[in-house]
Amino acid sequence: MPLVAELFAEFADIQLLAGRDIKRQHLLDADVLLVRSVTRVDAALLEGTRVAFVGSATIGTDHIDIDYLHRTGIQFAHAPGCNAEAVVQYDLSVMSRLMPDWQSKTLGIIGCGNVGGRLYRRLRELDVHCQVYDPFLSAAAIPDLTELDAVLDCDIICLHTPLTYEGPFPTHHLLDKTRLQSIGSEALLINAGRGAVIDNGALLELFQAGKQFQVALDVWENEPSIDRNLMALVAMATPHIAGYSLEGKVNGTKMVFDAFIEWAGLTTEKGSETVFEEPLQLAPVTLNRAILDSYDVTEDHQRMIKAMTDAGSDQVKVAQIFDQLRKNYPVRREFSYYGIDQAEENLAQYQSLGFRIV
Repeated sequence: MPLVAELFAEFADIQLLAGRDIKRQHLLDADVLLVRSVTRVDAALLEGTRVAFVGSATIGTDHIDIDYLHRTGIQFAHAPGCNAEAVVQYDLSVMSRLMPDWQSKTLGIIGCGNVGGRLYRRLRELDVHCQVYDPFLSAAAIPDLTELDAVLDCDIICLHTPLTYEGPFPTHHLLDKTRLQSIGSEALLINAGRGAVIDNGALLELFQAGKQFQVALDVWENEPSIDRNLMALVAMATPHIAGYSLEGKVNGTKMVFDAFIEWAGLTTEKGSETVFEEPLQLAPVTLNRAILDSYDVTEDHQRMIKAMTDAGSDQVKVAQIFDQLRKNYPVRREFSYYGIDQAEENLAQYQSLGFRIV
């Protein structure tokens, strides 16, 4: 989590721990707990501690027992939308690699919140035909709203739902064996939301039985102990890093910091300043080239495949490697860091994705 010391050190003593290593005994004298998505925050972790504020510098909250925090009066803050641009960048990089003519395809989005909504708006600006499934939204808000089956019939399908087990529209195994079977052989399925929205076991079974379509998985069931057999069969495999841009991480920390300052009744000028440099100029020939020059997902895929060859069938090693790939992820910048010369043709396309015109 970047900028923790720079932002919080003025107001608190800081102890840094690996997310999966945080235990109750570490928190007995702590007032504030800051986490990302790998730390399960619930009664087992917090009972008997002094923790009064929990901040998660991530979009998702399925690692947080929010009901427990509410019942016990512990203030909670997270960072919805902090890395939405990074995940959109991931989707577009996958599409540029695996389906380069994506602008002429029909694109389906399942879940149109912070990330899915951002992707939808970007694609609409590019005149890409979209179909959206989100049972919590209305056609007045999303003109391209449709049923799930219609989205699964699209050329490209992007998953951006939270993971839920209850309520009127649970998303756990939303794409079960039957729905996965219905996806066309020429389609591309991208999951950069939550792993268990897809039944990974059913997907593996279908692939092993000869089912064919392209799949890019950034999120997996049972992370970090993922299924290497499934990893070997998907077109693109990455270790839950779709949102791991520098900008996304910094935004998450700043959003949690702002919530902490408000909760603590403090005032500060920190958090408002930018930490980013002048744009790095690109000289693209096409929009796809600009996307891949800013971020080529193939590098993350190849890094993961190479690292996992050392694990063999040892699931303990698989889990360790998965976590290490995330922990040691190289610095990645969003489209806004890159500049496009104003003399380039089709500038509106680049602007619609967030590139800077210089």
